[in-house]
Amino acid sequence: MASTAFPTRDDFAALLNDSLGGEDGGFEGRVVKGTVTAIENDLAVIDVGLKSEGRVPLREFAMPGQKADIKVGDEVEVYVDRVENAHGEAMLSRDRARREAAWDKLEAEFTESARVEGVIFGRVKGGFTVDLDGAVAFLPGSQVDIRPVRDVTPLMDIPQPFQILKMDRRRGNIVVSRRAILEETRAEQRSGLIQTLAEGQIIEGVVKNITDYGAFVDLGGIDGLLHVTDLSYKRINHPNEMINIGDTVRVQIIRINRDTQRISLGMKQLESDPWEGASAKYPIGAKLSGRVTNITEYGAFVELEAGIEGLVHVSEMSWTKKNVHPGKIVSTSQEVEVLVLEVDPEKRRISLGLKQAQSNPWDSFAERHPIGSTVEGEVKNATEFGLFIGLDGDVDGMVHMSDIAWGISGEDALALHRKGEAVQAVVLDIDVEKERISLGMKQLERGGPAAGGTTAAAAGLNKNAIVTVTVLEVRDGGLEVQAGEDGATGFIKRSDLGRDRDEQRSERFQIGQKFDAMITGFDRAKKPTFSIKAMQIAEEKQAVAQYGSSDSGASLGDILGEALKAKTEG
Repeated sequence: MASTAFPTRDDFAALLNDSLGGEDGGFEGRVVKGTVTAIENDLAVIDVGLKSEGRVPLREFAMPGQKADIKVGDEVEVYVDRVENAHGEAMLSRDRARREAAWDKLEAEFTESARVEGVIFGRVKGGFTVDLDGAVAFLPGSQVDIRPVRDVTPLMDIPQPFQILKMDRRRGNIVVSRRAILEETRAEQRSGLIQTLAEGQIIEGVVKNITDYGAFVDLGGIDGLLHVTDLSYKRINHPNEMINIGDTVRVQIIRINRDTQRISLGMKQLESDPWEGASAKYPIGAKLSGRVTNITEYGAFVELEAGIEGLVHVSEMSWTKKNVHPGKIVSTSQEVEVLVLEVDPEKRRISLGLKQAQSNPWDSFAERHPIGSTVEGEVKNATEFGLFIGLDGDVDGMVHMSDIAWGISGEDALALHRKGEAVQAVVLDIDVEKERISLGMKQLERGGPAAGGTTAAAAGLNKNAIVTVTVLEVRDGGLEVQAGEDGATGFIKRSDLGRDRDEQRSERFQIGQKFDAMITGFDRAKKPTFSIKAMQIAEEKQAVAQYGSSDSGASLGDILGEALKAKTEG
């Protein structure tokens, strides 16, 4: 009978190793199934078929913010980190098992661009951490919501969808976005909502945001732009003059662009158009009152009623103030009276006149100062052709240089006056339509035709005649003189006061002084012009002619001396 051999202890070890596929049976680094055999305090005791059991913290079996739902007898998957530690226990991890399984699943979902579910459970620099069923992902702060979120607490510890933007298993990096999900959902809602809207439809919405150019109104999932020009028919400088964020407004859909999903809204379209019947309400020539709403370089806008403004062009602002900025004539919010000049309802334009609503100072001047009357004013400006004189009613008159003084050139006459000087003049002509007043100053001079004095012809004066004159006025440009006791008046230019430069000084003469002078001509009013210089030259020629032939060696002084001596003796 053959003897039976019993297996030794070494045989049992070999058999165990064979059954486990080696010393550790290939368990390390793998995810295996095990059974919960006991729950001790905060640990779950799990048997995975190794020589000893392993212990795993209960928190690894719970989702963030929740309690572990596990009991004895449950079958679970765990990751075998080591078959046996220093205490002879298996090193197991539920988190690692979930992470490995999660990565496999996430890689497949990332390839298909599918949404994944996760829970925001922590804050880190630049964003938040998200638990994707065991795998930890990074959620950048900019990807939390469509708009910046101040408080993320309400979003934490609740399952919600995310989109994987990037993942790298080797480095263990996953980046997710909640914003992408919201934008996609919003786009779907917008696309569905926009199909239900139509141009001309009246709808209510909530003001979400206000800018300088308008307001964005939430129509229930889709935004529309309410432009500032469509808020009201009246002038609106900024939308917050009428609406505020959070206001519920009633608007009309003006335009819908289904390709870009842009919607234009209007509020004024729900009001009656004030321009209807504008021609009847504002007939040409009507005098109205309004408020200045805006001032530009080319004029000022005046509001006649809410929604209707007219333009007062700069040329229609003042009768007398020319080439000035409108802001120097009127100010914003000022109440003014205007006259309707033109109405164009189709172009929504009204031309207004500010000066036409006031009395015309040129008409008023003509009534108060008829032609021939004497006026007084201040020299405002001197030009190369005359003087501008400021007159009553803030109007200007012009004295042409030929009407400044008798007997001298226009250039010399202009030199006699300076800016700011008070002068008198005669009104020669008034053209109200062209806004021109012609004045004359020489017409007020004594002896002149305008003053009713004696003319040169009446006095029997002839050209080249030597007459005795009396100084009436001493000026820088010469002397105003009168022939005889009550004869015609005339002027001696500075250059005609003598042959030598020293003699050509008007200040060497005094009013009332008498001397001889030659009549050299007559002006258009037949007033004589006198010259001492011409008289001296004529006397010299006469003396040379009379005495020069018999005493050709004599000097000019000797000849004149002899001539004067002969004249005296004669």
